[in-house]
Amino acid sequence: MKKIVLASLIIIIALSSFQKKKKKAAVLPACVQTLIKKFEAEKVQNPPRSIYSYTYKSKTVYYVTAPCCDFFTDLYDENCNLIGHPDGGFTGKGDMKMPDFEKEKSNEKLIWTDSRK
Repeated sequence: MKKIVLASLIIIIALSSFQKKKKKAAVLPACVQTLIKKFEAEKVQNPPRSIYSYTYKSKTVYYVTAPCCDFFTDLYDENCNLIGHPDGGFTGKGDMKMPDFEKEKSNEKLIWTDSRK
């Protein structure tokens, strides 16, 4: 009887953990999901593309790495609006619209990286 109860508890815990992970994945804005699909359809860049989420000025933003050298990185707000290019380009300083991004960003989370070979 103890084995049945223990097995049942393990199954319940495993299923609740799976449900939490599933809910987190659904939170991504449509534009981020679209970007991921677009990048997966392209050739792998060198370095591989990645998407991070950060908190910046008390809001969630999505940072998309550049496909290669001397390209701007892109920063999107939670509504999928491009709000600027915090770094990259020839100078490495982006479009200069958010010079405080590096210092002010927090809560870095890797959302996606192109791991294809």
